[in-house]
Amino acid sequence: MTGFVTCGPNEALVVSGCCHRRPLMVPGGRVFVWPVVQKVQRITLNTMTLTIESPRVYTQQGVPISVTGIAQVKIQGQNADMLRAACEQFLGKSEDEIMNVARETLEGHQRAIMASMTVEEIYKNRKKFSKKVFEVASSDLVDMGFTVVSYTIKDISDEEGYLKALGLARTAEVKRDARIGEAEAKRDALIKEALAEEERMAARYVNDAEIAKAQRDFELKKAAYDVEVFSKKAESDLSYNLQAAKTRQRIKDEQMQVKVVERTQEIQVQEQEIIRKEKELEATVRKPAEAEKFKLEKLAEAHRNKVIMEAEAEAQALRLRGEAEAFAIEEKAKAEAEMMAKKANAYKEYEAAAKVDMVLDSLPKIAAEVAAPLAQCNRVVMISNGNSEVGASKLTGEVLDIITKVHLTVSQLTGGTPLPNVMGASKLTGEVLDIITKVHLTVSQLTGGTPLPNTPASLLTGKPVASK
Repeated sequence: MTGFVTCGPNEALVVSGCCHRRPLMVPGGRVFVWPVVQKVQRITLNTMTLTIESPRVYTQQGVPISVTGIAQVKIQGQNADMLRAACEQFLGKSEDEIMNVARETLEGHQRAIMASMTVEEIYKNRKKFSKKVFEVASSDLVDMGFTVVSYTIKDISDEEGYLKALGLARTAEVKRDARIGEAEAKRDALIKEALAEEERMAARYVNDAEIAKAQRDFELKKAAYDVEVFSKKAESDLSYNLQAAKTRQRIKDEQMQVKVVERTQEIQVQEQEIIRKEKELEATVRKPAEAEKFKLEKLAEAHRNKVIMEAEAEAQALRLRGEAEAFAIEEKAKAEAEMMAKKANAYKEYEAAAKVDMVLDSLPKIAAEVAAPLAQCNRVVMISNGNSEVGASKLTGEVLDIITKVHLTVSQLTGGTPLPNVMGASKLTGEVLDIITKVHLTVSQLTGGTPLPNTPASLLTGKPVASK
């Protein structure tokens, strides 16, 4: 790479070759590199995060623990000497290789500091431990061109359960003190016994020496010495018994104190057990009961809200349905009223013609109603008093009376206008002929198939019609 070469603030350029007695180091900038005669290399100035793991390191007390630390290190680019030292050792190496060297160095210092401290110091005063590792490692890494930005402890653990046992330290101390007190009491008793025995032997030796020394005048002073020896011996025995009694009393007092301490510890344990059972009952009985009560209250409230909302919805639906039905009835009534109004206007405009049209529309229904009773008869029996007509002529006369009445009724409905002159008279005549034909056929069937003297057309017009 020749010409102008640039690098960011997280890199440093190292130019070596012609024109430079010592390599030129440019942290974050640019430099001109002559082709062939000069060479440029790069070294990273990024901050590197290192995980320092030290498994099963024996502390000052001989307890193995594992410590994991996190360190932030970087090559110092602002200090020329440190940058030169880093270039001499790491130029051309990858970032992983540089991190591995720094990690191994920090791990060695971390293990050394762990070995010089107790577990309690490391566990309870992590800041002190981190400060020691930071200070010791910084002085060593500076020579390599590194700057330790920060160091903290991430985790402390052990496989022996020592850290867990620290919580029970007070109980262990009380038991230890009790055992030490008992041992010290036994030791003092043995010491006192030994001293008493020594005093007794010393007194005996003194007495024996005195007896030997005074052997020459033993005979003269034997009685006096005997009194003195027995007196001293009695005093010694009494003193020994007194001291032994005091020692036994002291031992009993120490044993009683140990029992008091043990009973106190048992009471504390029972109190803690009572508290634990109370909390357990509260967690297993009271809390679930409160939760169930809250659940039932919420369910009841939800059911009440549901019933209220359903009732409101049903009332709203009934109200809307009633409004819709009322609107439909109102619209239907308006339409029927409008239709009746239009019919009334039409009838008013056409007058007699409209009346005739209505009558003609109703004649088929009238004819059907007139013929209906005859259609339902199986047999017709006609009775005469001797002066009137009988048979088919009688029946025909009655039919003609009906037709005449129909003619008069139609004439009255059309305002007194004669039937032939009314609009639709031909239609009315056809309808009447249909009625007479139906009557004629019915009478023919009832009289056993005997034809009537005249056809329906001749009866209506008064002219005979040739039969076909």
